[in-house]
Amino acid sequence: MSQYWSEVVHGLTPYVPGEQPKIAGLIKLNTNECPYGPSMRVLQAIREAASEDLRLYPDPEARALKEAIAAHHGLQAEQVFVGNGSDEVLAHVFQALLKHDAPLLMPDISYSFYPVYARLYGLVTRQLPLRENFGIGIDDYVQAGRAGRAGGIIIPNPNAPTGMALSLTDVERLLAGSRNIVVVIDEAYVDFGAQTAATLIDRYPNLLVVRTLSKARALAGLRVGYALGHVDLIQALVRVKDSFNSYPLDRLAIAGGVAAMQDEAWFERTRSLVIASRDTLVRGLEQHGFEVLPSAANFVFARHPRHGGAELAARLRELRILVRHFRQPERIAPFLRITVGTEAQCQALLQALDDLQLPATRASVTSQHTA
Repeated sequence: MSQYWSEVVHGLTPYVPGEQPKIAGLIKLNTNECPYGPSMRVLQAIREAASEDLRLYPDPEARALKEAIAAHHGLQAEQVFVGNGSDEVLAHVFQALLKHDAPLLMPDISYSFYPVYARLYGLVTRQLPLRENFGIGIDDYVQAGRAGRAGGIIIPNPNAPTGMALSLTDVERLLAGSRNIVVVIDEAYVDFGAQTAATLIDRYPNLLVVRTLSKARALAGLRVGYALGHVDLIQALVRVKDSFNSYPLDRLAIAGGVAAMQDEAWFERTRSLVIASRDTLVRGLEQHGFEVLPSAANFVFARHPRHGGAELAARLRELRILVRHFRQPERIAPFLRITVGTEAQCQALLQALDDLQLPATRASVTSQHTA
C-alpha cells in the first residue's frame, strides 16, 4: 500500500493470468492457447507490414480489419468494433454499456475478469448460481430482467472455466426476454463447438457479441479482439475508446488480423484438429476415473473422485505439465481446467496420469460431448 495511490487502487483485486513459464520443456496446457501456429498468410502479412511505415500511426479505425471481420460474419463494418484483445474490448463494454443503477447479472462461476472490471468501474453486480449440473439457468436471468432487477447481462458462451455451451435457442430466449437491457455474449471459445449469436444481431439491437483471435485463430500473442452489434452499441464503444486510446491496434496487428480472418481453410482445418484431440483427451481422462463436463471449448473441466484439483495440478507440474487450477469459488476447487493440446501433448498428459498411478477405471458420471 502507498500513500500515493488513488482511492480506487486500494479496493482492487487484479485478475491473475495463467502461468507463463520461464523455463523450457514444460507442456503448456494451462492458458487455452492454440497448440498450432498461426496461418502462414498471417506471418507473411506481418512481415510485409514490418516496414518503414511503422514510423506512422496505424489507421485509428482499423477499417481493413473491420471489413474482414464483417465479411466473415455477414455484417457491415459499422457493426464491428476492434480492440487490443477481447479483454480490452470487454473493459470498454463494462464502462460504455453495462454501468447502470440496477446490477449487472453474470454467472457465479465464469470468467474471473468480469468481477475485476466491475470493481474497477464501480459497477454493482449480482452473480447468479449455476445449476447443479454447472449449466446456466436462462430463466433466472429473464425473470430478473423482467422484474427490473438487471441493468445488463454478460454470459460467456461456452462458459469459462466449465466449457459448457448454451444453445442458440437459449440465447435467443434470453434476448427476447431482456429487450430493455444490453445482453453481452462473450464468445472467446465459440468456434470449437458452440453456435454463435452473431446471426441474431440484426434482430436484437440489445445484443453485443464479443470475440477474440487468440484462440481459434492462434493469435494470442498479437492481441486482437472485437465486438459485433447494432451500430448504436458500437458507437458507444468507439466514444469510450477514443476517450482512452485512439490507436489501440498497431499496424502489425491489423495486417495479421485481416489475414487471419481471410484464411478460412487454415481456420477450419485447425479447429477440427483441436476438436478431435479434445474427444481423445476426454476419453482418456474418463478412463483414468475423471468426471469431465461436456465441453464445446478448446479445454476441458475435469475432477477426480479421489484426488483434489490442487494436488493433481502440483503433481503434474512436477512431471513438467502445466494445467490450471482455481481455488475459488469453493465449488470448483476439485476441478482442473486442461487446455486441449496437440495429440502428442494430450498423450503426454495421459501418460503422466499413468505415472501418478490413478485408477484406470471410468468415472461413475460420464458425459456427452459437443463436437
